Amino acid sequence: MVHSDIPARLDRLPWSRWHWRVVLALGIAWVLDGLEVTIVGSVGGVLERPDTLGLSATQVGWAGSLYVAGAVIGALVFGRMADRLGRKRLFLLTLAVYMGASVATAFTTGFAGFAACRFVTGVGIGGEYAAINSAIDELIPARVRGRVNLAINGSFWLGAALGALLSLVLLDPRVLGPVQGWRAGFLLGAVLALAILLVRRNVPESPRWLLAHGRAAEAERIVAQIEQAAGSPAAVAAAHTVTFTRRAVPTLAEVAHVLLRRYPERSAVVLALMISQAFFYNAIFFTYSLVLTRFYGVDAERVGLFILPFAAGNLLGPLLLGPLFDRVGRRRMIATTYALSGVALALTGLAFVQGLFDAATQTLAWSVVFFLASAAASSAYLTVSEVFPLEMRAISISIFYAVGTGIGGFAAPAFFGALIASGSRANVFMGYAVGAALVIVAAAIAWRWAVDAERKPLELIAPPLGSQDQPRSGCMRD
Repeated sequence: MVHSDIPARLDRLPWSRWHWRVVLALGIAWVLDGLEVTIVGSVGGVLERPDTLGLSATQVGWAGSLYVAGAVIGALVFGRMADRLGRKRLFLLTLAVYMGASVATAFTTGFAGFAACRFVTGVGIGGEYAAINSAIDELIPARVRGRVNLAINGSFWLGAALGALLSLVLLDPRVLGPVQGWRAGFLLGAVLALAILLVRRNVPESPRWLLAHGRAAEAERIVAQIEQAAGSPAAVAAAHTVTFTRRAVPTLAEVAHVLLRRYPERSAVVLALMISQAFFYNAIFFTYSLVLTRFYGVDAERVGLFILPFAAGNLLGPLLLGPLFDRVGRRRMIATTYALSGVALALTGLAFVQGLFDAATQTLAWSVVFFLASAAASSAYLTVSEVFPLEMRAISISIFYAVGTGIGGFAAPAFFGALIASGSRANVFMGYAVGAALVIVAAAIAWRWAVDAERKPLELIAPPLGSQDQPRSGCMRD
């Protein structure tokens, strides 16, 4: 049993260069995900050409679905390992898996190989979500945890913008052209992953995880180094100590008991948020290029140009709205962003089916919709990473990511690919309507049951399973 003030010391640290280094080293996971997804979205039309892979629209959609399926499996496998072996080992391993699969994708010659490589790439990215979100929340001070988490999750769209720019350059006939340009895009993603792998080696293991596994001396040494780097004294009032009892990683039965019996309302909120945002995003973004090329006659080589403003709206949403999640509060902001996203998508879908848009105005409308939706989707990952106990944080993220993405994300790209292949605007609008309804229902659930976790220590929101102390103040809404 260990009585420690380390969680309080981490929460009271002033923001410093050390925190920026952690954010950059770990947040790159979402940049890579955005790069991967956008390259595929940008070259979707190119991959239908007979001189590339000769895929059909349905096969492009299925490749997206298999990527999501890989992410689901990767999250479950690596999430469990992150709770057992530590955050650091896993965020190094998962990045290596992504890197190898991205290289292999560049050398595929048909649908089977391409789909298999997309699946393995998804495995690596899915593992990243569990390990990285756990590490970020356990290292970032409580007072800014919301805005930092949203900004990091929103950095997906920095990768999306980079992928769009790469596609514009690489697909240009004056550079590499469609036949070889798409392959170079995947190779460049692997090069970026290698650079980040080298940087991540210097990010420490989570001191909170170390405490839960009886490694108090190592945790103390790491926190002392962080305090020195941040220029902060170590003194913390004794009232802010937490008691950790070393115990084995909880069994799956224990995890299920905590999720379903101890925190059933929290589990319902997280599940609703994850399913709805997964459908919302995967349905639209994995088939983005198909809508532009089939309904608006945009050349496949120019799709990246239309992704740039869309990515800008998605990137700015979490950055500008993120501070409100710490000031106004989690519950209010989650419900508001989800509800407004649904209304905006429904209105955009109506204008689309009526033929009121051209390619430019459709892109502008999507940019507004996803300014809101990006903050909403990022808040889903924030929620699942902070409302469950330390010892099962990574597996909790994995379970809800897997279930939510499996239900809302796996079917969405293939479903929308089939709707788009039908050539009917009314059919595509039906998909938009389903996505809008899902996030509006999620908003209502969040408004009723979401946790007011803003500016509160993780140990107060959900005491560690091995802790003998229960929250003494700050009643949690559950």
